[in-house]
Amino acid sequence: MIKKNIHLLLFVMLFLWSNVVALPTYSIELDEATRTVTFDSSSKTITLTPEQVKRGKRLFNNSCAQCHNGGITKTNPNIGLELESLSLATPARDNIINLIDYMKDPTGYDGQNSIAELHPSIKSAEIFPKMRNLTDEDLLSMAGYILLQPKVAQEKWGGGKIYY
Repeated sequence: MIKKNIHLLLFVMLFLWSNVVALPTYSIELDEATRTVTFDSSSKTITLTPEQVKRGKRLFNNSCAQCHNGGITKTNPNIGLELESLSLATPARDNIINLIDYMKDPTGYDGQNSIAELHPSIKSAEIFPKMRNLTDEDLLSMAGYILLQPKVAQEKWGGGKIYY
């Protein structure tokens, strides 16, 4: 019995040592060019901090990934979160300001009708509680995360079923 416990203890210690000391995992630090995204319609840019990217990822995964995992749109696979689809929307949603505007009060792809009762947003936070406590800084981080994903995941972001 004692011999079994010693073997188990040695195994656990070896496992912990290999995961903590020998094989540490570090997140990849994105360079400044990757973290630079379009801020508004005039093509002004903004460079996100690494913290904003991490925060944007966490918030996106918590609030959006259920329907937009990998940049797809589960309810309409023809329109994803890749830059081409975002730029063809009316108004174009390929910049921080317009994406934040969309997250506050979403409209259809043609920009004509509000879809706030169907799509999570700040306007419909009583229906979609995950949006309830998001600040403008949170929305900026999420929008930045969405816009830099095509640089990180390339064609996988918004690529649909062939990737996810």
